[in-house]
Amino acid sequence: MRSITATPRKNSLRAAALVASAAMVVIGVQTGSANAAADKAEGGQQLALSAGQRASAIKDAQGAASSTASKIGLDGKEKLVVRDVVKDADGTVHTRYERTYEGLPVLGGDLVVHQKKNGGRDVTKATDASIAVPSTTPSLAPSAAKKSALGVAAAEKTAKADAGQAPRKVVWAAQGKPVLAYETYVTGVQKDGTPSKLHVITDANTGKTLFQEEMIHTGSGTSTYSGNVPLTTTKSGSGYELTDGARGGHKTYDLNQGTSGTGALFTNSSDVWGADRQKAGVDAHYGAAVTWDFYKNVLGRSGIRNDGKGAYSRVHYGNGYVNAFWDDDCFCMTYGDGENDSHPLTSLDVAAHEMSHGVTSATANLRYSGESGGLNEATSDIFGTAAEFYANNSTDAGDYLIGEKIDINGDGTPLRYMDKPSKDGRSKDYWSSSLGNVDVHYSSGPANHFFYLLSEGSGSKVVGGVSYNSPTYNNSKITGIGRDKATKIWYKALTTYFTSTTNYKAARTATLKATADLYGATSNEYKTVAATWSAINVK
Repeated sequence: MRSITATPRKNSLRAAALVASAAMVVIGVQTGSANAAADKAEGGQQLALSAGQRASAIKDAQGAASSTASKIGLDGKEKLVVRDVVKDADGTVHTRYERTYEGLPVLGGDLVVHQKKNGGRDVTKATDASIAVPSTTPSLAPSAAKKSALGVAAAEKTAKADAGQAPRKVVWAAQGKPVLAYETYVTGVQKDGTPSKLHVITDANTGKTLFQEEMIHTGSGTSTYSGNVPLTTTKSGSGYELTDGARGGHKTYDLNQGTSGTGALFTNSSDVWGADRQKAGVDAHYGAAVTWDFYKNVLGRSGIRNDGKGAYSRVHYGNGYVNAFWDDDCFCMTYGDGENDSHPLTSLDVAAHEMSHGVTSATANLRYSGESGGLNEATSDIFGTAAEFYANNSTDAGDYLIGEKIDINGDGTPLRYMDKPSKDGRSKDYWSSSLGNVDVHYSSGPANHFFYLLSEGSGSKVVGGVSYNSPTYNNSKITGIGRDKATKIWYKALTTYFTSTTNYKAARTATLKATADLYGATSNEYKTVAATWSAINVK
């Protein structure tokens, strides 16, 4: 649901869309089950739970939630609601909770309880503030909050704005002292034709807008395709359909220029795909499969929500729509056809980046503003990059350049650089106290830089035929520990130690804890993670 770039730039996108598309003929591979073999977990590595095991663990944790709340010192007015349970090979259980206060949802009150096998317990909280408000009776009527939210939408130039459901009364704890507030969702259409779901938090007593966030952000696509690739399809009658039975039943649909619903499932008389309108469906289906396989085989995650269920893809969205986006509500990826509906913006880069926003939403749910928003964007860049390397596709080889194939700048340069983020002219290489005021696409720079340094190290080098030269804030020399270890460390931190409000300093603490779990607190990996954070000025 997040973007791969800050704001769509029409002229640059037009230049990207005019790149000639390559013809594609794809041989379908019909298969019925996913690879069940996961890497053997050791120490702090996560166990790959089946959907049934995960559901059972969540149910058990919810049954013990009242006792847990008491044990970790919550007020009697607070209750815990389980979101997820992660189990490590060493017996540690990480349970992620949302909180309520007198029955009201506490936004920014999420926490993770880490229960050791020996009985030791630790808690990671999104806020250290005590959750309490003077009264849960608001001065402001819901209708006033709704009107205020519609005003925010009008300022954002959201067309066809509608605040549908009545505002929900909540406790807002994501920033500063907790306050009674209203949460409103305004739906409509963004300026470029993307659906809009504007999340607005309004002080329930003063009417002040405390927070606003566009939940559906556009991601720019690419006209670079993946060549001849295998597809997992399903036999249907005398023909075939783009349903991936090996990956949670992921389906790929043709919207036929519509902007709602699912459209028509792609079907074909033979299992050879790639004619006319099928090309966009082929790229989307392949991108979803690679993203699923990366999370499954590298990180032990079964689907975006880790519940074994596939999402779905929609292609040929709208008319002349030069974007793509992930939407949690439909749990789907959607791709436009580009300028003049002639170059569908479907690619592995877009799929992996955008679907990784779905993973972040299902785990830490990093707020899309300030430093946590930068970390949210960086997480999608990090896993998108890792997935691109995992695909090992010679047509689009893995690298540490973000959007290198889409030519969004119109001059052949990438959208972002992980080795030295500031080369794009806007991203930041290092942390500073002003980073939280920078657009999240550019405040992601230090975290992207951290991932590159941790993976490959500092200085000048060539990786996969691409030249890099990565500096450090303190002029230190970093020797990388390898991309695979760096990816696993970031994933474990995201899923067990990050919360909705995690900032850069907290991310340092979280990744060090994750590294200690995986490789030990005296390991070379641990020392390198600490040194790498210092190398981007996070101490």
